[in-house]
Amino acid sequence: MSELNNIVLKILENGKGILAADESTATMTKRLEGVNVNSTPENRLLFRETLFSSSSMTKCIGGVILYDETIKQDSSKKKSIAKLISEMGSAPGIKVDTGAKVLAGSPDEKITEGLDGLRERLKDYYKLGARFTKWRGVYNIAKNYPSKLSIHSNAHALARYSALVQECNMVPIVEPEVLMDGEHSAQDCYEKTSEVIKRCFDELILHKVDLKGIILKPNMILAGNKSGEKISNDEIAKLTLKCLESSVPSEVPGIAFLSGGQSELEATENLNLINKHNNTNFIMSYSYGRALQQSALKFWSKDTKNIEGTQKIFNHRAKMNTLAAQGKWSKDLEN
Repeated sequence: MSELNNIVLKILENGKGILAADESTATMTKRLEGVNVNSTPENRLLFRETLFSSSSMTKCIGGVILYDETIKQDSSKKKSIAKLISEMGSAPGIKVDTGAKVLAGSPDEKITEGLDGLRERLKDYYKLGARFTKWRGVYNIAKNYPSKLSIHSNAHALARYSALVQECNMVPIVEPEVLMDGEHSAQDCYEKTSEVIKRCFDELILHKVDLKGIILKPNMILAGNKSGEKISNDEIAKLTLKCLESSVPSEVPGIAFLSGGQSELEATENLNLINKHNNTNFIMSYSYGRALQQSALKFWSKDTKNIEGTQKIFNHRAKMNTLAAQGKWSKDLEN
């Protein structure tokens, strides 16, 4: 078993998931200002450190995706944030793309940038303690989208990124996110997500990426948020599994879903049903941002010194998702 495969299995062992705390400064500012907290480097760090030092980090969170600002900060105990996370038994990770920009040739679509100078940046992040990385490609669904150009360009970038990351002895999270914004049906989402994921793996294989040493971070199969279509959680789980079984090579050890705009409860319930129906060998877990942090952030914003109360709320959400990653969650446990 390769060293990279060992990292993946450790991150996702026993229902553990990934905390996506890699919001850019602009996104984090939006979140904090949304709850009337001033977005300073100190406040951004205070909220994140509150989560990183909570007890669920040891039991439920196998990895934390950090932003460039955070991985270079020190905790209140004067140790690096990466060291704090490692000592909690979790793996530090880092977002390495530089964001989605307008795709030349298709102005309504995006291409993720950040390959220039990536090899050097990865070496620096490794020295700072990172052991896995994240790169997100985004695709929107409409009549003519995602286009072949968008599907090909983003798959190519994800594969080049992954090859460079593995060269540096880190695990790449491959995140092709088909957005839920739009009027598309769940069937449209199923077809487009399948096409996107298959193309990503064609490119990963072409770039000689070791599939046993990656984590796939896909969207679940959902109807567009403006479609008016209502499908059951059971149907979401079955369509998601059908998509992944037909698109993902069996060597891939783990799949960690993004929440993609679902509420905290929806993200947990859908993950639980996916695991109840899961007959594959894939570990199916979570890599959530908002769906792990939202309630904790709201609570924290009322009194930023109430560390214990904030951690209690975060611990509950992390525990619920870890139970869902084992197919053991139920609504009754939410109380």
